[in-house]
Amino acid sequence: MYHGDLSCIGCFIVTISLMLAPMEGVIDHTMRAMLTRDNDYERCVTEFLRVTDRLLPERVFFAICPELKQGGTTPSETPVYVQILGSDPHIVALNAKRAAELGALGIDLNFGCPAKTVNRSRGGASLLRTPQLVKDIVRAARDAVPGHIPVTAKIRLGYDHDEGLLELIEQLDQAQPTEITIHARTKAQGYRPPAHWHKIAQARHQTSIPIIANGEIWSTEDALACSEASGCQRLMIARGALMRPELARLIHQRCQGLPETPLNWSEIALRLCLFFEQQGLHYDAKYTPSPVKQWLVYLKHYHAPAARLFEQLKRITDPQHFGEALWAHYRST
Repeated sequence: MYHGDLSCIGCFIVTISLMLAPMEGVIDHTMRAMLTRDNDYERCVTEFLRVTDRLLPERVFFAICPELKQGGTTPSETPVYVQILGSDPHIVALNAKRAAELGALGIDLNFGCPAKTVNRSRGGASLLRTPQLVKDIVRAARDAVPGHIPVTAKIRLGYDHDEGLLELIEQLDQAQPTEITIHARTKAQGYRPPAHWHKIAQARHQTSIPIIANGEIWSTEDALACSEASGCQRLMIARGALMRPELARLIHQRCQGLPETPLNWSEIALRLCLFFEQQGLHYDAKYTPSPVKQWLVYLKHYHAPAARLFEQLKRITDPQHFGEALWAHYRST
């Protein structure tokens, strides 16, 4: 965990801690390992584990969180929480208990996913319309999991609007999760900018439960602005961490008053190669080019060489040819 990162924002002092957000289909255990090697995250969260009507077998938990087999942490010893998405309090609780028994260092409950397929089946952000049910789910999970294991909740400002946010926070306050992460947009707003960080500040006055601010953190400046507007000393970053793999480190350097040391393109290209090799160790080879291409799509928003490399690689599907081209690019940098 990071300590001592003090920064003066306006006229007060803020201590910033950072979490790596879950991103379905993007941040799996190989990406978590890659991003935590360069950054001091307080924790990561897995992609969501969808639960409906039964207790899932152990193999499903290990598939989404292989870190359970190594003490619940990434190779860099960053804790990983298992995220569960479901609408039945009893079923969520059963699976939260199972995750804890398998070694999860924390349980995160998803009430923020805006995906249409998830929301049509009464999951994710759709539950924000029923604050009482959100409370019941959190309370059931909290009761099922040993007290020393955190149970956290990830929400948005609301579903169609944010008028019910304070009621939602009031219900969560009764359920007593360890922490609440708020993505500063409604489900209807999706991922469209801006993020309404000041709304999180309103929620903070409703509860003593620690709140983590999330949304539109792309740079060190964004992190400081989010902390100031939300009043939160704990932030969660997602897409910004993929566009700039060293973003958390840069934020901590800024907060300490140290010079920021961004990665150069050669260093990032090496990480792309290592990420490709890690994919090959864990997945069928035919699937390994796609995650690298996906990462390049994020990287190219900030790094011009990523756009050129993506154009070079995007039509290569053979894993061997892809790897050869990727390593050749790195050696040329």
